[in-house]
Amino acid sequence: MNKSNTKRTSHYTPAASLAALGLKLQHVHLFDPIHQQVHIAHKTVKYTPTNKLYDGFIALLAGAQGMVEINTRLRADPILHLAFGRAQCAEQSVVQQTLDSCTAENVTQMERAVDCIYRQHSQGYQHDYRATWQVLDVDMSGWPCGKKAAFATKGYFANTERNRRGRQLGRVLASRYHEVIVDRLFAGNRQLGGALQSLVEAAEGTLELSEEKRRRCLVRIDAGGGSVDNFNWLLMRGYQVLGKACSGQQARLLAKTVQEWITDPHLPERQLGWVTEPPTAFVRPVRRLAVRCLKANGTWGVGVLICSLSTQEILQVAGRPLQEATDDHAMLVTTLALYDQRGGGVETSFKGGKGGLGLTKPNKWLCCWVPWRIMSSSGHMAG
Repeated sequence: MNKSNTKRTSHYTPAASLAALGLKLQHVHLFDPIHQQVHIAHKTVKYTPTNKLYDGFIALLAGAQGMVEINTRLRADPILHLAFGRAQCAEQSVVQQTLDSCTAENVTQMERAVDCIYRQHSQGYQHDYRATWQVLDVDMSGWPCGKKAAFATKGYFANTERNRRGRQLGRVLASRYHEVIVDRLFAGNRQLGGALQSLVEAAEGTLELSEEKRRRCLVRIDAGGGSVDNFNWLLMRGYQVLGKACSGQQARLLAKTVQEWITDPHLPERQLGWVTEPPTAFVRPVRRLAVRCLKANGTWGVGVLICSLSTQEILQVAGRPLQEATDDHAMLVTTLALYDQRGGGVETSFKGGKGGLGLTKPNKWLCCWVPWRIMSSSGHMAG
C-alpha cells in the first residue's frame, strides 16, 4: 500500500476560544467601519494606523493590561493574530506611537465608526419599541490615572486615597440587552449631574431615537444625576424617568409626608411609602416613592425615587401581571425593584470592565476600549 507523502502541520495556541472569536469577527467584518472612517496622521511602513489599533484591540481581548504585553501575548502567538486576519503583528512601541498620534478629530471619527458597528450588529438598535420598552441606564464611574493622562483631574474615586487624580467614564447601557450604547470620558471632577444630558444626547444619536421612540424609553439614573433640572430635561424630551433625587435634605422632608410605611419583603430592614406632597416642580406628572433603611447607629437613611411611569406602564416594564395595579403595596415593591435592577445592569458592566479587563491600570487602553464596548455588550455576535 502506498503511503501518503502529505505532511501534516499542527499549530497550537493557548487562546483557542479567542481564536474562534477572531474567525467570527473576520466573517462579520467588524473592524471595516474603523478602517474606512478613522484616518490617523501617522506614517505607514509595514502596517496601517488602523491595523495597529486592531493589534491593540486583539491584545486587549487576550488579557493584556499594558501595551508592552502586545509583544508577549500577541506577537508570541502567531496563530492567535492569524485567526483575527493579521498575518503579522506590529511591535508594541509602534502601536503606542500610533495612539500618541491620535487627535480629537480621530476620537470623533472613532465614535462615528463604532456607532456604525453598533447599528449593524446590536440588538439594542433593532429594539421593537411598539412591542416593549427600551430601558436605558445612565451612570458614571471613576477611573484613577496618572497626572499626565488626558482629563486627569483631582476628584472623588471610591476606595482610593484622597486627592487622587483620575477621570470619569460616563456610560449609557441598553439594560435589556446588556449593551453599552455610549462611553464618554470626562475630567475627574465631573459628576453625572453635569454630564447626563450630553450622554443621553449621544445615545439618541447612536440609537437614532425619534420622538415616538423616546416615549417608549425608560431612563434610570441614580442620585448623582437626580436634579430637578435633569429630570425636567428628560421629561421635556419625551422620556419616561425613574431615578433617585439628589437632595438628601429634601428627601428627609418628603419622607415626613408618607402616611403609611410598609416593609420591603426582600429586605426587612428597608421600608417604603408614597410621598403625598404634590410634585409641583416637574413639567410632567410624576410620583415619588420614599425609601428608608435602618443604619447601624439606629437612625434612618432616607432617599426618594421619582417615577413618571403610570401604574400599568410600571407593570409592563417590570413584567408583572396587570392585576397588581389595584394592590398599592405591590406597586410600591415593584417600583422599587425596578429601580434596584440598575445594580445588575450598568453597575455590573463597570465592574466587568475594571475587574475582567483591568482597564483602570494602563492609561492608553481607553483608546482601544471604544471598539471593545461592541464586543463586551454584543456577545450574540460570537454565537
